[in-house]
Amino acid sequence: MAATLWEPALDEAARQWQSVARRLAIESFAPRAAAIDAEQRYPAENVALLAESGIDRLFLPKPYGGGGSLTALCAVIEAIAEGCASTSGIVATLQLGANPVVLAGSEEQKAAFLSDGRGGLKSIAFALSEREAGSDPAAMTTTAAREGAGWRLRGEKCWIGGGSVAETYVVFAQTRPGSGHRGVAAFLVPADLPGVAAPEREDKMGMRGTVNARLLFDTLVEDSALLAGPGEAFRLALEALKIGRVSVAAQSCGIAMAAYRAAARHAASRRTFGRPIIDHQGIGFRLADVSARLSAGRMLTYAAAAAYDAGADITVPGAQAKLFCSEMAHEAVDVGVQVFGGAGFVKPNLVERLYRDQRATEIYEGTSEIQRLVIARAIKAEQAAAQNPVAGTAVEVAAK
Repeated sequence: MAATLWEPALDEAARQWQSVARRLAIESFAPRAAAIDAEQRYPAENVALLAESGIDRLFLPKPYGGGGSLTALCAVIEAIAEGCASTSGIVATLQLGANPVVLAGSEEQKAAFLSDGRGGLKSIAFALSEREAGSDPAAMTTTAAREGAGWRLRGEKCWIGGGSVAETYVVFAQTRPGSGHRGVAAFLVPADLPGVAAPEREDKMGMRGTVNARLLFDTLVEDSALLAGPGEAFRLALEALKIGRVSVAAQSCGIAMAAYRAAARHAASRRTFGRPIIDHQGIGFRLADVSARLSAGRMLTYAAAAAYDAGADITVPGAQAKLFCSEMAHEAVDVGVQVFGGAGFVKPNLVERLYRDQRATEIYEGTSEIQRLVIARAIKAEQAAAQNPVAGTAVEVAAK
């Protein structure tokens, strides 16, 4: 029998990582997921398993215990998300926090902030967003001013993934107010430094096993804490987010797979009017649509990951994958709830939880609107660069 979902052709290393992640998801993460959601509890036991398996540092350079590809990371996040969306979110958060250090850190900074000295990864949180500077981070009001031989950081960050549990924050701050993104710098700030506080965690609709917190800063850091200076830090944030968007696409696919498989099982066994409800076109056709779109989303995700692994720029492929997969997952969980009917609207039910978990994927690492903006700008630039339309595409020739 032909499979209803497309499967990526992974290399041996990625398949091994995927196998480890699936085993953990089935044996440990999925059985705990409902309780973690109900209690809104950060699952320290799952984090310990991520460290024990090496998944937490998969995407680090080899000297720091990693060496895995973005393709392998996507396979891991997707497999974990199918069992527990929150735990997949923790993996993505650890990766997003570490990426700026991997991309821009000095060897001294990498040694100090990546490794915990026991073969594990130090947890780093990516502190960019503010209440008035979410989709427009250049409008941030957190400041960094010279004070003695260091920098005084003052301000507030919001909705920070890993806030209050991370050991270090990558804090983006404005060094020249009024200069926009050109004045933004990035600093490595230990969470236990005097003047760093996480006064509250968010009470969230979904992804309730992940931690998002408000952070307050009025602290002095040494000059060695500077990770990227003005003119460099904003580009660094965008580079880290490019990778993060592909991770979210993989997470979206995992959530969608969980909803699709639960709905398909239910539709094949639940009977109305003398036959399984999947035989009713209103149900069967919607599941068919989810199957096709989920397969397409996985293709986009793994193509973007492969492009990154090959050294290509993934600005557009990453945005396309994140946009399509997050919105595809929205459709998948919606179909899941509809297939279960009243049972899908009440707790405890897997699709009810997935419905709430999925919604975040259309918001973090850049909203769907931001992904469309990135893609639209690329389309405009592509057209501006077309010097000879007659020698271009068939569409351009037809337009003449």
